[in-house]
Amino acid sequence: MKTILITGASSGIGKATALRFQSDGWNVIATMRDPAAGSDLAALDNVHVTRLDVTDTGAITAAVAEGIARFGRIDVLLNNAGYGAYGALEAFSTERIRRQFDTNVIGLLETTKAVLPHMRANRSGTIVNISSIGGQITFPLGTLYHGTKFAVEGLSEALHYELEPLGIRVRIVEPGMIKTDFGGRSFDFAMDETLSDYGQTAEAMGRLFGKLASDPSAPEVVADVIWQAVNETGDRLRFRAGADAEVLLDDRKAEDDESFIGRIKDLMGS
Repeated sequence: MKTILITGASSGIGKATALRFQSDGWNVIATMRDPAAGSDLAALDNVHVTRLDVTDTGAITAAVAEGIARFGRIDVLLNNAGYGAYGALEAFSTERIRRQFDTNVIGLLETTKAVLPHMRANRSGTIVNISSIGGQITFPLGTLYHGTKFAVEGLSEALHYELEPLGIRVRIVEPGMIKTDFGGRSFDFAMDETLSDYGQTAEAMGRLFGKLASDPSAPEVVADVIWQAVNETGDRLRFRAGADAEVLLDDRKAEDDESFIGRIKDLMGS
């Protein structure tokens, strides 16, 4: 029986993926900052819920060791934990800037590093990194969030070369707008009232997000794509999740910078 370790499994994409893999007979190590939030998952067969805060290296190491002790091996790592920081760059303190990168990038790297010796010894494994359409496309006031997701895209692609000779595969999943709490506890918006120069851009961002999020996909859609990515036998690196992701990423690929950015500006203004 194979085993997947999932970060950020208390809700949204992480929880949907835990349920998807458990229902298909996998062992699931469902990790989260507060294990009490995963009591319903813990009640399921072959699911182990434990604490893992991606900004705490000790907690990462302990969770990986605990998962291996429970199930004997880790076949798949899903780096899902993350959140979105939006707002004018000037409105973010250095602490909040570091928190965004520590969670979405450094935490992903540290969790990957913790699992790699085990996968390397087994000469097998799959690492799935959750990126976003925001790893290929940018929206207004998303300097920090898009910076982290562009980083996830680049580091994942480089890791693909690095780990393939060792029997370890890397996959990138790029969701579009998803019905999760991204706009709630997973969203950090900063806007200083003294920075009125950015007010019009903030209003435009609200209009844009309203249009883009009018028909979001369910987290289960992403879980199904993650399942596909894990079971892909070829060398495919990127997997899109959601109809909007397909359209937007195709458009971005087909258009030059001026054309695509101009279209985003049009959506912001209309």
